[in-house]
Amino acid sequence: MARISPGKRYAQAALELAVEKDELESWKVSLRKIAELAEDEKLVALLESPKLPFLVKKSLLEERLGKINTLALNLACLLVSKGRLKLANNISQEYDRLLDAYHGIEHAEVVTALRLDDEDKERLARQLGEIMRRKVIIDAQVDPSIVGGFIAKIGDRLIDGSIRNKLEVLRKSLVGTGR
Repeated sequence: MARISPGKRYAQAALELAVEKDELESWKVSLRKIAELAEDEKLVALLESPKLPFLVKKSLLEERLGKINTLALNLACLLVSKGRLKLANNISQEYDRLLDAYHGIEHAEVVTALRLDDEDKERLARQLGEIMRRKVIIDAQVDPSIVGGFIAKIGDRLIDGSIRNKLEVLRKSLVGTGR
């Protein structure tokens, strides 16, 4: 059974609450604020210190976060009480991905041998969108070792159209016929 990261669990719970209360964007902004706050290592150390009473931690969170979604503030307090505030960035990123999926948008991690220009990205996004029957946003990376073509990872699907893969398949078939 596949393991789900704790950040993803929190993000899924946040999305369920956001959908239920029709507060999708409010949660997105609030989770991003919490993630930004969690980047301050000194503040995180202070908030996770067992010497500081919880009510002081909560008021410090309220002061630093300003006006955010009430339930998101409760999540921040929960993360602080469990010593998991460092998960905030992961939670925010996972929430953004889940929110995109909720709106019918998939993210594709695409690896190519050469850098893609905007026109190529758009064309590839359309082609992958037709395969997935959803809108696809591409996160492009470059790896010259694939020689040419592309490798796309969309969710749990892998599409390997690389020259390196085609050469490997050809090599295996030639080795198989040489017996």
